[in-house]
Amino acid sequence: MRHIRSFVRREGRMTPSQQRSLDQLWPQFGIEPESPIEPTTLFGRSAALHLEIGFGMGHALFELATTHPDEDYIGIEVHRPGVGRLLDEIDKNEIHNIRLLKHDAIEVLKQQLPENSLNSVMLFFPDPWHKKRHNKRRIVQPDFIQLIHRCLKPGGVFHLATDWEEYSEWMMETLTMAKGFRNLAGTGEFSPRPDSRPVTKFEKRGLRLGHGVWDLLFEKVVSADE
Repeated sequence: MRHIRSFVRREGRMTPSQQRSLDQLWPQFGIEPESPIEPTTLFGRSAALHLEIGFGMGHALFELATTHPDEDYIGIEVHRPGVGRLLDEIDKNEIHNIRLLKHDAIEVLKQQLPENSLNSVMLFFPDPWHKKRHNKRRIVQPDFIQLIHRCLKPGGVFHLATDWEEYSEWMMETLTMAKGFRNLAGTGEFSPRPDSRPVTKFEKRGLRLGHGVWDLLFEKVVSADE
């Protein structure tokens, strides 16, 4: 049976620059679905590799890649306007350490990324699917967490952030029960936002309105019997 998707394709309006970037730059910076990813071949070097799932309009991913040019980044986003916008920024700023996928993250983790290949996985502000009958659509589920574990290097970090308190509790409970992870803040504790996570304009607006934000950082650990 096909897994339940955690997203719905709501295609917003593409600006001319976004469409042009998608048409012209995708062959250079895009990764096709089902193509096995070999990081050293993809980037032409061996470097720390990070994955952001659901990068939206790409603000955080762009800031991370420009701040850390010696590290490499892969971003996954299914919504074409966001992909087009980030491609436009990559081109205008001559960024070389980002590659993009517009595909289901579950399938990418299952089929395309090698085991033990990622230094970190970032999941910032995923759709909370806040209605109880839709909770099954949330991307943070036990099977998803084990796919993250498979792709992370030992010592690699899964970093999540949400502005929905109930979803943060769901994340905490699900990750605490998962095998092979250690909460860097201590059992049941949320982490302060690390300086490494950029604050987007949407988050800044929420903070001004008094909205809370919860960060979780879980490290992949390998037991002696694995």
